[in-house]
Formats: sequence, structure tokens, C-alpha cells
Amino acid sequence: MKQTTFIYIAITLLLAVSCQNKQETSTASPLEVYADSLFQASIDSAQIAGGAILVFQKGKTLLKKSYGFASLELSTPMPTDGIFDIGSVTKQFTAAAILKLVEDKKLSLNDDFTKYLDFDTKGRKITIAQLLDHTSGLPQAPTGKDEFTQMTFDEFPHKLTVQLAEPKDFLHEPGEVLIYNNVAFVFLGLIIEKVTGQTYEDYLKKTFFDPLGMASTAFGSNTKVIKNKVNGYNYAPDGLQQMNYLNYYIPYSAGSLSSSTEDLLIWTQALHAGKVLSESMYQSMISPDKLNDGTTVRYAKALANFSNYGHKEISHGGALAGFSSFVQYFPDEDLYIITLINTIGPKKTGRFFGYEITWELLDKKEYEQATLDFDTNAIQGTYKGQTRGGKDSDGKQSIEIKSIENGITRQVKGEEKKDTLKVYVGNHTWMDGNDKITIENNEYRVDKIYNYYILKKEK
Repeated sequence: MKQTTFIYIAITLLLAVSCQNKQETSTASPLEVYADSLFQASIDSAQIAGGAILVFQKGKTLLKKSYGFASLELSTPMPTDGIFDIGSVTKQFTAAAILKLVEDKKLSLNDDFTKYLDFDTKGRKITIAQLLDHTSGLPQAPTGKDEFTQMTFDEFPHKLTVQLAEPKDFLHEPGEVLIYNNVAFVFLGLIIEKVTGQTYEDYLKKTFFDPLGMASTAFGSNTKVIKNKVNGYNYAPDGLQQMNYLNYYIPYSAGSLSSSTEDLLIWTQALHAGKVLSESMYQSMISPDKLNDGTTVRYAKALANFSNYGHKEISHGGALAGFSSFVQYFPDEDLYIITLINTIGPKKTGRFFGYEITWELLDKKEYEQATLDFDTNAIQGTYKGQTRGGKDSDGKQSIEIKSIENGITRQVKGEEKKDTLKVYVGNHTWMDGNDKITIENNEYRVDKIYNYYILKKEK
């Protein structure tokens, strides 16, 4: 009898626990269920070690969750308030710092940057505004293993950047095109130090982090013990690997901050609510300027600002050794999505997860196809020009355009892949995702948001 009673009680408890678990499971929103499956699949397939995401809309937290591991070596789960390196999301803090100094009348956006930093521009005037929007044309550094090794073991690699970049050829004339430029943002950090008499990290801490209560945001360090700082990993086909050693003064003001999803929400809300900059400086930060020829671009000052399949998006991503990040703001929907990943790889980036979540929440409005209204034989040929990471021997890139029935194909020289551009939107322009390609007047123009290239047709 006692045994029967015990079995009955045990079964009752098991059923109760089972029901409780089902009730707990059933409270998960469809968004959370989707995010769980998205992240877990990437963790199980060793695409990423882990990550964190925060989705906030109209005063409510729709999702705040961490996934995977902060340390694969110790099997340490990702903490709810993990701190990640944020890479180029750093740039918006640098831009805001410069604009704060403009507010304080310590400098002007139209100033030639050499007023504050010794650098031979070979007769060119480059404004601080052109450093901020990647139109300066400054040479890149470090380039190649030797320069990177030299900077890794230098005590002040951010200052060495000036010496390494100065003898090199400019990528393009200032304002001619937009080519994403980390050197320009390193120079901006040095200018902040020169003007304020403070270190870059101290100025940001006193001006932004402390007043806003961003206790989890700081300049990266290889020596400090930082609570909840997660390890970074690199993706490899045969398994995840530890990130390489990084001297944080190499990316410096272009990419060396670390933060959490909570702090980045605080920052993004404060920035767009007018709590960081005056209205005029805020508008300057989010409003793209034009190129020398009057062309409108979609990148402002350390922030992309564009229509993403029918939705205005102000955002920026970041990638650094072992880490990937993406911070998005959709003003019309009052929606914030912050994604941090402690792995760097070719596919499963912060941008990937951010957009997967975006299109679970918003309707994607595809570009409207227009009727092809000109003879594409007229634009056949090879186009060549400066790009970021061009594959030709001179650092430029060549693209071959071929006419086909009702369209064109595009092939980058040195690559086997050939694309068919399918979405024609009129005015000699195609859309490839959010990339805008215009081919006319013997020019191939591509607006990739973070870059705007102009390639000339070869004779």
C-alpha cells in the first residue's frame, strides 16, 4: 500500500512539473522562440560561440537574452549582461565627441584637420567633416603583415598610424567618392586628445559614459580584469578558435570600445532623444552630405541613414578580432535592435542576426521593378576604379558588365562568380539587395551605403 501511494505521489509530482514547464514554455513570445532557434542553430553548428540581443520598442523590452558561451574553454554560459568588444560601433562615439567639441567652439567641421595634426596631405585640404564621413581619401594603415606586426608591438600604435599612412598614395581626391576609412577615425581620436588635453578614453568617459550611467562601456584592455567581459573567437571550418592578440591602440578611436546590450540601448536612446548633442549637431551626425559632384550618399557621420526595404534605418555595425556587433534604430517604428556576437566569421555576424530579427518584426517592402527602357549593349564593357580592398594588382577593382536578354550580368575580375542584376528600378539603376548600381555616361557607380564607388569604363 505504501509503495502504491509513493508511486501515485511521484507520478502526480512529475505531471505537475511537466505542466509547469509547459506553462513556462508557452509564455515565450513568437519573437523569443524564433530568436532561440536562430541562435541555437548557429551555436550547435559551431558558427558562433555565443551572443546577446536586446529588442526594445515603444518603451517596452520585446526581447533581452543571451545565448551560448562566454568561454568555450571553461564552458561558461553567456551572462545576461556580458561585455563585448564592439568594433566600429565605436565610431559613433568618436563622431559625437568631435561634434561636442564643435558645440563648444573648440573646432569647426570645415577646419582642415592638419590644423590639429601634423600630416603631409600633399597640397590637399581635408576637412574634419570629410574624416567623419569617409570621403577624405586618406591612405589605409596598417596594410600587410609587416605593418600590423610593427604596430602590434609599438607602445603608441595609434600615433604610428600617422607615420605609416603619410608616405602612401591617397586612395582618391577628398570628396570624390566615399571609401570606408579607419585611418580617418584614428586621426579623429588624436585630434580629440590634442584639443581637449585628455586621453580619448578619459574624454569619452567624462563626457558620455559617466553622465549617462554607462558603467559597462570602456576602452578595450588586455590587462584589466573586467567583470562579465566575454572571450572572443574566430570562425574556422574545422572549429572555433581563440581570437588573435589585439593591441587595442591599433583600432583605437575607430574600433576599440567594449560595451553591453544594455549600455548600447542607453546610448542609442539618449543620442536620438537629444540628450547627447544639440539638435543642429545631432542633425549633422545623422544627415549624409553630398560628394563633390552633388551625388547624395547614404552614410552620414559614423551612422548609416537609409531606407531599408521601406523602413528608415539609422545604424552601424562593427567587426573586430573575435567579435561582431550591430546597433539599429528605426525612428518611424520607435524600434531598437542591438546585437552582440563573440565570434567573427564570414556569415553569422551581428548584422545577420540583427536583420533576421528585423524582418520578423517589420514587413519587408521589396523594390518596385521597372521596365528596362534602354539598350544594355551600350553599357557593356570593363569598368575600373578604386574600391575598398580592390583585387587588381594596383589595389583597384575591375568589373565586367555584359548585356543579356532583359538585363545584364556583372563579374568582378579574379572571381568566378557572375551575378545577374534583376531588379531594375529605372534611370539606368538596379538594386542588388540595398546596394544601388547606376551605369551610365561611361561610369559604373555603386552605392553600398558604407561605400560609394565610381568605376570608369575602359576603352
